[in-house]
Amino acid sequence: MSARSLTQLRDRWAEAWPEALAAWSRHVVLRAPRLCLDDREAKQEGLTDSFAMIRLADQSVVINLADIQRRGLDGYATEILAHEIGHHVLAPSNLTDHARSLSRIRLALPTLEAHAPMIANLFTDLVINDRLQRSAGLRLAEVFKKVNQGEKETGALWNLYLRTYELLWSLERGTLVESALSEQAEGDAWLAMRIVRHYARNWLEGAAKFAMLMLPYLAKDALGPSLARAWHDTRAAGAGGQPAGLAEADSGDSQPLVHPSRDPEITGDSSGSVTPAESKAAPALAPRNMPGGQTRQPFEYGEILRAAGVTLSDHDIAVAYYRERAAPHLIRFPARKRPAALDPLPEGIEPWQMGESFDTIDWLQTILQSPRIVPGMTTVQRVWGLSQGAEPASVPLNLDVFIDSSGSMPNPQQFMSFPTLAGAILCLSALRAGASVKVTVWSGKHEATSTPGFVRDTDLVMRTLISYYGGATQFPLPVLRETYLESQRPIPPTHLLFISDDGVTTLFDRDERGNSGWDLFRAALAKATGGATFVLNLMKEWDTGNFPFANRETLIRARDELDVSIYRIDDWEELVKFAREFAKRVYEPARSSAGAPA
Repeated sequence: MSARSLTQLRDRWAEAWPEALAAWSRHVVLRAPRLCLDDREAKQEGLTDSFAMIRLADQSVVINLADIQRRGLDGYATEILAHEIGHHVLAPSNLTDHARSLSRIRLALPTLEAHAPMIANLFTDLVINDRLQRSAGLRLAEVFKKVNQGEKETGALWNLYLRTYELLWSLERGTLVESALSEQAEGDAWLAMRIVRHYARNWLEGAAKFAMLMLPYLAKDALGPSLARAWHDTRAAGAGGQPAGLAEADSGDSQPLVHPSRDPEITGDSSGSVTPAESKAAPALAPRNMPGGQTRQPFEYGEILRAAGVTLSDHDIAVAYYRERAAPHLIRFPARKRPAALDPLPEGIEPWQMGESFDTIDWLQTILQSPRIVPGMTTVQRVWGLSQGAEPASVPLNLDVFIDSSGSMPNPQQFMSFPTLAGAILCLSALRAGASVKVTVWSGKHEATSTPGFVRDTDLVMRTLISYYGGATQFPLPVLRETYLESQRPIPPTHLLFISDDGVTTLFDRDERGNSGWDLFRAALAKATGGATFVLNLMKEWDTGNFPFANRETLIRARDELDVSIYRIDDWEELVKFAREFAKRVYEPARSSAGAPA
């Protein structure tokens, strides 16, 4: 097709955009679509296998006009554009709901979770197209006829999908699908039609039921039908965005999922009876086990984001996961305190500018300046000063966190790591209070990842927190020595906090230079001046002598001689409670001054 004809086609499609918007509502406002003239231009936008796509992050619609022309769809501008708009205004409409639907659909597709994005797209397309065909009077059935022309092998899933449209729109059998369906497939097409109608206003609840219905047909079409891939316009819907609220599973993920053939809301049969064929084909319940209770594991979180088209690295996904998990436990944002004033002091007047509060205008001085008031030109406001009060300014305590990453700890990028979550709560709270933070994740003497000194870069802190080694346990004394003994920079009051088990006692071994760990730690505490806390997973009565414990004397000496606070936990999950309480006690805005934790 010539460049000139493609340009003319682009103009016609651009003119159809207002009509496509009006198919939903005259109040809908979206940015103009990106109409690509060739495959190269479409690929630059991220559009490859389909002729259209959306991006939820920037509310974009992208069309490959060259592919539209090849498929003979150039005369259906309003229909296709209105369909893409429907993804923005109806289903999924936002990235969070898109990710939530994928989570539910994945649970309904055991062993075939990789196809969840395509199934989610097919279901939302059904909801959107049914509304446009019936309520807006658009020619969606003709679009399907065009796309289906010349296709000899469409697959069991696609045939069932087209038959569902015939039932939705009361079309004559064979209008969209030429192949005859089995009795079982006919029944499933009817159930799919009922799901679309029943959940038209609550599509998220129907997504997993639709997926359960499609599972056996998806298994027959191992790679998924090619036509379904051509219609997959939400493949990259999450590009450039990041949904919120996914680290915690919602209530719908934990409820038993009833197969549509056994759901009285779908079948209308309150007795719950089914035919023998349905009994063999449909399990009563789909198990929906959520590891870790109602909390998703990091690897599950990442799989959902990738299925939604979110383009983040494994590291960035883990950072997002722990930031979201930590958020409910952080301290409040501090209010900046000012020294108490003895009395306001008038210090003259200054021009009042447009945009400032009208309450600040000094009308008497304004009239004395000029009897003709022109806002922003002749208006003035009083300037007030304050006498210095006696309240001292508070300085937040810096935090130096050491997190054990030996083989006894889980990989935070794959599984939920409470030491990492506790570190995130502590560090983000400290940063929020205005303190600087240093993080060291360690396993062996030469296996340690640290931030470059004390920093206030949230991303850098979080990226360091999710590091992992999984080796033997040996505290990296060189890190402690370089930070507190060899550095010439002055160190503000700093608290040292260690999260580990009894492996923390390797802190008191000798370093590679023969220096005693006791001497190094004592010197570090003297320079930091903020004290230290050991948060350790230890047995009960570790300090009583009732049970054999090789490192008891070492820990007791650290507690008694160096005044180290030892906080014992029974389970790693208790770290969350400790971190929340520690952050509140040390960094809560109500705290008038900073010092070593009690």
